[in-house]
Amino acid sequence: MTSLSDSATVSAVERKTRARRRAWNDRLPPLLAVVGIIALWQGIISVFGVPTYIAPTPGEVVSTLVSQAPNLWKNFVPTALESLTGFFFGNLVAILIAVAFVHNRSSERAFYPIAVFINTIPIIAIAPILVLIFGNGFTPKVIIAGLICFFPTLVNMVRGLRAVSPQTLDLMRVLSASKTEVFWKIRIQSSLPFLFAALRIASTTSVIGAIVGEWIGSNFGLGALIIEATYNFRSPLLYATVLMAAAWAVVLFSAVSFVERRLITWKPVSEH
Repeated sequence: MTSLSDSATVSAVERKTRARRRAWNDRLPPLLAVVGIIALWQGIISVFGVPTYIAPTPGEVVSTLVSQAPNLWKNFVPTALESLTGFFFGNLVAILIAVAFVHNRSSERAFYPIAVFINTIPIIAIAPILVLIFGNGFTPKVIIAGLICFFPTLVNMVRGLRAVSPQTLDLMRVLSASKTEVFWKIRIQSSLPFLFAALRIASTTSVIGAIVGEWIGSNFGLGALIIEATYNFRSPLLYATVLMAAAWAVVLFSAVSFVERRLITWKPVSEH
């Protein structure tokens, strides 16, 4: 009995060791890529003598992140709220409309072309119109962030809700399942991989939408800070602001991926 217990303990330790090794092997390539990019960045500036107002060194950007932390944080908060709110409402509306389209083909034929038309208009062209209507406050930035999330989620959700095999639907009919049961137990389950694929994209584009809205007309936010730093040739502040916006987009993307791994447990690990 003791030998079996010892073998089980050794096996558990080996599994944990292999898991740590796999985790390290997954993290090592991106870490090396980041180090390589930073080294190349520093090398190009040093070799070609690029002036700071064009491109600062990585050290200058880090120094700016520290020295300008209060200013960066003050402008980060509204951008984060705008992108989060736009992400939530843009995707919520897209999901509700997708459900309506799947249950009513007439509504899809009527309104889907309108959604496509709106998506073809550049967001930079829509932004000034929204600013004129709603002013320079919080609302137009949220709408722009929501619009930029809306169409990919709508398309993927419609496709996912319809990605149910005819055999499965026939089986549900044989079992006398109601439309509500088919929707919640079959269609929603089949749509989740498609939905999260769109949400991963929307998590990053919502940040872009919020920043674009701040470019058009705003005195606050990372977008406004980017414009101010560009016009005043404050290159280290510009790079620090862009880096902060990118980091926030990565955080949102990681959060969506985390929720996906918890909800979609039947997907192979390699797909994550």
